[in-house]
Amino acid sequence: MAVWAIGDLQGCYGPTQRLLEAIRFDPAVDRLWFCGDLVNRGGESIETLRLVHSLRDNVVSVLGNHDLSLLAIAERREEDQRKVNADLQGVLFAHDRDVLLDWLRTCPLLHVDRELGWMMLHAGLAPRWDVELAQRHAREIENKLRGPGYKKLLRNMYGDRPAWSPNLTGYDRDRAIINVFTRMRYCSPRGRIAFEEKGMPGTQQPGIYPWYEVPGRAERDLKIVCGHWSTLGLFLGMGVHALDTGAVWGGKLTALQLDAETLHLVQVPGRDVSGLPPRKPA
Repeated sequence: MAVWAIGDLQGCYGPTQRLLEAIRFDPAVDRLWFCGDLVNRGGESIETLRLVHSLRDNVVSVLGNHDLSLLAIAERREEDQRKVNADLQGVLFAHDRDVLLDWLRTCPLLHVDRELGWMMLHAGLAPRWDVELAQRHAREIENKLRGPGYKKLLRNMYGDRPAWSPNLTGYDRDRAIINVFTRMRYCSPRGRIAFEEKGMPGTQQPGIYPWYEVPGRAERDLKIVCGHWSTLGLFLGMGVHALDTGAVWGGKLTALQLDAETLHLVQVPGRDVSGLPPRKPA
């Protein structure tokens, strides 16, 4: 048996298949942890989502910002759905879209396995959140996404404000929690996310830090695996294992074996971007 964490797929079906072959994935005994952003930009989102869904008994996938965006768009009028890119339309107008999206909506924001010694999230954690606090806040959103009011939550989740505060209520609170788990890269010591900062560490403005380096941050007694930050690339340090290595931009797709005694990484080439327009900032 092996447990593998895999970075952002973003609709890259071919590389996903190659990576599963490279790690010799056996659905009879192995498990896969996906760090979120299963869809968008790669051109094969419907195929990728179907693949992950077909393996769902052996998979844990946390929600990324692109996954939540897909769920939100799916609740809009058909004419609005036809305005999004062709990759997402391939999901939105698929015959099995409801089955796939209903499953996606049940995915967690945070996955914790104390026996294994790992936790998984898509983007980051607020400076003061220890593991227990993070679990509590993730459950707030997960329960609403799985409940009868999920459509209102999806309509109200967009926006950069407010910054996280434990005193927040209502949709402001929901939005702030979602932004931390699915959009954070840099933040201030008080937890204000610097949404405009998307480059590698060292390029940010003074006074803000990569979320895992904020002074005075809470102690977390589990190792963390995450994605989201392709310009950071493969990062292994400070208890954090960041696996978004830019597969959708022509980089690599990365898997990390979580139950290995020593560091065991496997990478395959990402999407072929030759002939495509230059990358635009996310």
